[in-house]
Amino acid sequence: MRLYASPTSPFVRKVDVVLHETGLLDRVERVPAGGTPVDPGSLPLALNPLGKIPVLGRDEGPALYDSRVICRYLDSLASAGLYPQPPRLWDALTLEATADGMLEAAVLMVYEVRTRPEEKRHEPWVEGQWNKIARALDAVEARWLSQLRGPLDIGQIAMGCALAYLDFRHGTRDWRKGRPGLAEWEAGFSARPSMMATVPVA
Repeated sequence: MRLYASPTSPFVRKVDVVLHETGLLDRVERVPAGGTPVDPGSLPLALNPLGKIPVLGRDEGPALYDSRVICRYLDSLASAGLYPQPPRLWDALTLEATADGMLEAAVLMVYEVRTRPEEKRHEPWVEGQWNKIARALDAVEARWLSQLRGPLDIGQIAMGCALAYLDFRHGTRDWRKGRPGLAEWEAGFSARPSMMATVPVA
């Protein structure tokens, strides 16, 4: 299998953590890829017409994308159990969707600075993206800590990667303030070997 990836993409990191947790790391060849919506660069457009990474190339079928599909495929391949049986499955998937939504907003904030000329940047739009993240963080603090503290699942992996990306790209926002339960959980989860092995380098 071939994973088209950038070392700083949080969605790629989610797949990398799953590769570590499932023991499939040695079965995947990494292919560097990167770009933006305004400059696709080396993104594998022939494999994913949406122009996003990660993309997982397979010999036995078409390429898979996005990270949610790839993670579920890898879990199935390894029978790793990162997707629990219902009814807990629905909680894990909702937590994953929450984390992915946070990441999408956080990445858009980065793109606003990197791809738009300074005189055309729209700060209210940037703050609107952060407001999405803040609401999600508050919801996780209020409703999802018991899920995070349960057996390892895809929701925890996604949330761990999302919180780490907030530190990586938006550290001055201090997402931990007012969220002691989530901060405590993240401190423990970030010490997992799979998280330690996938820390992005700017």
